[in-house]
Amino acid sequence: MEPSIPPPAYTGTDFYCDVAIPDPGSLDVVHLDERVLAFHHTRPFWQVHVVVVPRRHIASFTTAGAAEEDDLRALLEVVQQVARQVEREHGAAAVLTNLGSYQDSKHLHVHVHSGPQR
Repeated sequence: MEPSIPPPAYTGTDFYCDVAIPDPGSLDVVHLDERVLAFHHTRPFWQVHVVVVPRRHIASFTTAGAAEEDDLRALLEVVQQVARQVEREHGAAAVLTNLGSYQDSKHLHVHVHSGPQR
């Protein structure tokens, strides 16, 4: 058996539109419906690290408006479900989104995490 070669690091600006949403089968999916995808982070920063993302492109929490209301409601419902499950299983959870230069992927996404940083 030949050793597996890891895929090259993603270098684009929207991992979610370019990779995750078109191919959720390559991810460890927690939730998938017509509006929202949630999956275990591909390069986790914490012991438990789930990313929740709207399937429709929304650049950022601060750029979202009335036209995105249904997607935001769906996103927050899934964030709550995932956070509730993480808290139940691990005793604690944190919910985080990054903005501006802190936001590596220019697509709204919410991190739900627990445990020590890796």
